[in-house]
Amino acid sequence: MAATEDHAMNPSTNGTYSGPLVVDDPGRGRFKVHRSAMTSAEILQRERDVIFNRCWLYLGHESELHEPGSFKTRTVAGRPLIFARDDAGKVRAFLNSCPHRGAQVCREREGCAKRFTCFYHGWTYSNAGELLAIPGDEAYGPEFDRADLVLGEAPRLESYRGFVFVNFDRDAVDLVTYLAGAAEYLDLVADQSPDGMEVVGGTQEYSIRANWKLLVENSIDGYHALTTHATYFTYLKDLGTDLSMGVSGTARQLGNGHGVIEYLAPWGRPIARWEPRWGEEVRRDLERLRAELFARVGEERGQRIADRNRNMVIFPNLVVNDIMSITIRTFEPVSPDYMTVSAWSLAPRGEAPELRARRLDSFLTFLGPGGFATPDDIEALEVCQRGFGTWRELEWSDISRGMTKEAPGANDELQMRSFWRRWNELVTGAPTAVVGATPTPAGAR
Repeated sequence: MAATEDHAMNPSTNGTYSGPLVVDDPGRGRFKVHRSAMTSAEILQRERDVIFNRCWLYLGHESELHEPGSFKTRTVAGRPLIFARDDAGKVRAFLNSCPHRGAQVCREREGCAKRFTCFYHGWTYSNAGELLAIPGDEAYGPEFDRADLVLGEAPRLESYRGFVFVNFDRDAVDLVTYLAGAAEYLDLVADQSPDGMEVVGGTQEYSIRANWKLLVENSIDGYHALTTHATYFTYLKDLGTDLSMGVSGTARQLGNGHGVIEYLAPWGRPIARWEPRWGEEVRRDLERLRAELFARVGEERGQRIADRNRNMVIFPNLVVNDIMSITIRTFEPVSPDYMTVSAWSLAPRGEAPELRARRLDSFLTFLGPGGFATPDDIEALEVCQRGFGTWRELEWSDISRGMTKEAPGANDELQMRSFWRRWNELVTGAPTAVVGATPTPAGAR
């Protein structure tokens, strides 16, 4: 919405502010976000209506459904779903609610089943969603039609390179169009193995007392690494790791609100350069992997896959960290100041045991909820959220870093501005205005 006196298109925020939520001023190199976007229950409801009900949302990876009948139960955009593979091998996304009276049909977290039986009244469905049995079905009249009572499914389900998404808007664009430039980065992940990629290990689940958009920003923020994660970098230095390159790379906006930072990978990446502390056996495995990769995709692309890290956000709430352990992370807003987070580790099929162990160790010790990095990030987000209690007096957050550069780097904030521009378009119903100055909005206090 334009940064002008006309605030008609903006939602009010708890009835006290109805001005612009984003100010985009390239002439002065300023980009600001109003902090009420992080505190308002009304804005969260608007986000649910125009973002989570209409955008493509990550559900899971095809590799998690190992065989016909495999299933996982998940919550996406507040909806309980059964992520399943039916007996014919087709991936499905069932609405986990009995068409009879609404109870969740499947209450297990995961498993393998030919049918799902609702414990409330015993209605039974196949793993393809057909209604199979109703206790006492003779009590229903001749016009009763079982075909009308199949398990419901998410209106749209599509996959790209094994990543499965759902959309609750039947009229949404197709997934590939939506992914735009993010598809290239999913390709860089999927091409790391000739045998495909698979989710391994369990699920990390935790919560953060902060607005969900703070985790979006944090996930593609190279600027905070050396200060927020100083303990980890000290640990690496003590191990003899060369940190001279730091977080050195570029930022890109990928369309439709997606963004990425890509930078040199001087430490910890399983397919990158060998470190003496890893041992000779790991050296041989790495040399074999790199030779196979370069022969398959070419040396230039192979070096990009092997020697660079990538932190990407696919709008609105999917993070793919292609770093020391490929991590898939998604998060659900519960309230303006609270979110739940789920994360999984992705790895090449058939990976050498030593490299797999190293990958999972990084998934736990750096990216896990008790690791080096994630507790730091949680603390940073939660202290920001507490600080937003002053939003009426300190109204704006600045996201201007690198705005005047021709080629912003990984320590700049182009990728965040891409997210916020798309967010603002959807929440306000109008393109983010590019202004030549930054007026003080009327009614701001």
